[in-house]
Amino acid sequence: MENKFETNAIRTQLERSQNLEHSVPMYLTSSFVFEDAEDMRASFAEEKERNIYSRYSNPNSTEFVDKVCQMEGAEAGFAFASGMAAVFSTFAALLESGDHILSARSIFGSTHSLFNNFFPKWNISHSYFKIDELESIENLITPQTKIIYAESPTNPGVDILDLEALGTITKKHNLILVIDNCFASPYLQQPIQFGADLVIHSGTKLMDGQGRVLAGVTVGRADLIDKIYRFSRITGPALSPFNAWVLSKSLETLAIRVDRHCENALKLAEFLEGHEKINWVRYPFLKSHPKYKIAKKQMKAGGCVVAFEVKGGLPAGQKFFDAIKMLSLSANLGDSRSIITHPASTTHSKLTTEERAETGITDGMVRVSVGLEHIDDIISDIRQALE
Repeated sequence: MENKFETNAIRTQLERSQNLEHSVPMYLTSSFVFEDAEDMRASFAEEKERNIYSRYSNPNSTEFVDKVCQMEGAEAGFAFASGMAAVFSTFAALLESGDHILSARSIFGSTHSLFNNFFPKWNISHSYFKIDELESIENLITPQTKIIYAESPTNPGVDILDLEALGTITKKHNLILVIDNCFASPYLQQPIQFGADLVIHSGTKLMDGQGRVLAGVTVGRADLIDKIYRFSRITGPALSPFNAWVLSKSLETLAIRVDRHCENALKLAEFLEGHEKINWVRYPFLKSHPKYKIAKKQMKAGGCVVAFEVKGGLPAGQKFFDAIKMLSLSANLGDSRSIITHPASTTHSKLTTEERAETGITDGMVRVSVGLEHIDDIISDIRQALE
């Protein structure tokens, strides 16, 4: 009998040691010992699958990756010290000089900077497609295109891309589809089901869920993960054993936490949608969302992030932020504590005004990562700040 998501999240564990511990211990060690010279030789020759050095693998990292692979339906994975380490290492391991990335325009600001400021040094180019014009993607594919990349839901505008349509295009052209699934978490959405070859997460967000650790993970096809692993064991972006242990324990409560996040976020979105001082609200499971039907098709619920615009532009937005009392002014998301962010001046401040406009980031846009506090208190704080 196949267990459910919640059961696997709790019961996927390392084998018990001779101590028969109930909860998996932390393996805070940099290296591992060998039984004899032949064991050492065979291990380094990869004739054995075992831990050698924590930059390569560690029991805690292995358990964390195994859980994410099971959640996402992936063959293999590798864990990183941060979400951006996962993004960079995934691209760096798979791309060569002269290759081309075709990316959705609406992506995280640091990923945008990676594409524009660093990859050109290695002659890796990119093109952007608009999330509302997937039909234009095939016209942008060149003989050098190797990867199609997207986030869904997007950061910070909470837009939705049709993952099945992207999967069809990448298979047709024999490309690699890489999806950042951070906003949804593997509990709400499994992009591999829709044709993704690799899925990236910032474990810092909903996977941890309490704003404690930095982490990233990439899971997917075993042949692609092998390339990422071989690149990463040399370049050294591996996740620390302690953070891996924290994350593995956090995944045990992912489903129950995300259910409450989504319940609160939908109620906040419904409140904001009817408020006279709000221009617009965007949340995937609001019927007014332009991609509501697609979100319902590929997501279990709408996630923890709500985007909206305060009437009155930047001055009104600044007044609103300064009036917030309980919500945290921070650039993180997916925390148990509700967080409010101004993308234009923080997470996406490195984009030009024109680039922000092209991705729908206005000066008045507000991003709320809706936490686990009582929804009445969350709404009360936002209401008083608006009024």
